Amino acid sequence: MADRVTYLVLPGYESSGPEHWQTRWEEADPAAFRRVQQEDWDHPEPKAWVAAVDAAVAAAAADGPVVLVAHSLGCATVARWVASVPAERTAVVRGALLVAPADIDNADVPELFGFRPVAREPFPFPAVVVNSPDDPWVTPERGRGFAEAWGAQYVETGPHGHLNSASGLGDWPEGRKLLAGL
Repeated sequence: MADRVTYLVLPGYESSGPEHWQTRWEEADPAAFRRVQQEDWDHPEPKAWVAAVDAAVAAAAADGPVVLVAHSLGCATVARWVASVPAERTAVVRGALLVAPADIDNADVPELFGFRPVAREPFPFPAVVVNSPDDPWVTPERGRGFAEAWGAQYVETGPHGHLNSASGLGDWPEGRKLLAGL
């Protein structure tokens, strides 16, 4: 069991509903995919969200390596976690799939202002940033900028909006392939 990978699922603002690809992945393999629960999905507080990620990574590390699967505000939370914890705490993370990283710096949502500015320190593990050209929460230019700052590969999908439930991705096989590539 020591080599089993745990995939920590980090939804964004307001969490991921039943039709979201993150939820579908969790339901398909609940032993491998664990959602990082936040105290308040509708009023996110950066320190609390980062602390929840830190605790989840520490707990999952007891079983082996960890891969992060983040969406939207979850991506900004991962960036903030990387920037705020000692390197030894990030050492168990083998990679991160960062989907539709919300551009909090330019979002007009007061509940998210506490996450400004989006942390841009390089990640000490491999990462892939996935973006849609018509995402209302992040332009391709900003998505590429995040990927560059984080030292991540940048992948642009077809026009699917915010790559969420409304995008109609279902189980999102393309995302599964990207995750397997990590």
